[in-house]
Amino acid sequence: MKAVILYDSKTSGGSTEAIIDTIGLKLAESGAYVEKVKCKALADYSFIKEFDLVILGAPVYYFLVASQLLGALNYGNLKINLKRKKIAMFLTCGSSEAMAAVLYLPQLKIHLITNKILVEKIFPSNVLHENSIIDEFVIDVLQAYNNTSSQKALSAKWTDESREWLQTIPSFLQSKFKIMAEEYAENMGYKEITLEMLQLARDEMGGT
Repeated sequence: MKAVILYDSKTSGGSTEAIIDTIGLKLAESGAYVEKVKCKALADYSFIKEFDLVILGAPVYYFLVASQLLGALNYGNLKINLKRKKIAMFLTCGSSEAMAAVLYLPQLKIHLITNKILVEKIFPSNVLHENSIIDEFVIDVLQAYNNTSSQKALSAKWTDESREWLQTIPSFLQSKFKIMAEEYAENMGYKEITLEMLQLARDEMGGT
C-alpha cells in the first residue's frame, strides 16, 4: 500500500506535524510506503494518482478547518485528484467529538461525496500524551483498507435495469464505460451496479 498524508498546520514542527509523523511511522511499521505533504491551496495535486490511500489531517482554528487544506479543496485541484481515492481523515481541536462531528468534519466531507471514506477521527488537543488514540486510528485505517481491498476481488453484479441502461450508450463507448463502471464499483466498495451508481460513474467521465 502506498499512502500519502496531506496535512495543514500554521506552525512547522508543531503538534499537528508530530501527529502526522507518528501516524506515518506506524503505517510504515505495518509495511506501507508513506509520504507526507503539507498543503498549499493552489499546489498541483496530480501526484495523488500514484497513491492507494490518502489521509487528510488538520487542526481547527476559530471554528474552521485550517485554511490551506480547505483552500486546496475549494480552489485548487485537490478535489478532482481525490476522485475514486480511499480516504481517511482526522482533525485536532479542543471541542467535544460530538460538536466537531457536526461543525468541522462536514467542511471536508462535503467535497468527498464520491469517495470511500474509511475512517474519520477527532483528536483531542492532548492526543500526543495518549498514544493509544493514534494507535487505534492507524489500526482502524489499516483494517478498513484491507477490508475494501479484499472486497475488490468480488465482482459487483449488474442489475437488469443497469444493463438495459448500458445498452443506450453508443456501442463504441459501451466497453470503455463498462470497464470504468466496474472499476468504480470495486474502488468504492459497491456490491451491485445500480442506475444510481452508474450515474455517479458517468458524471466522473464528464457526462459522456
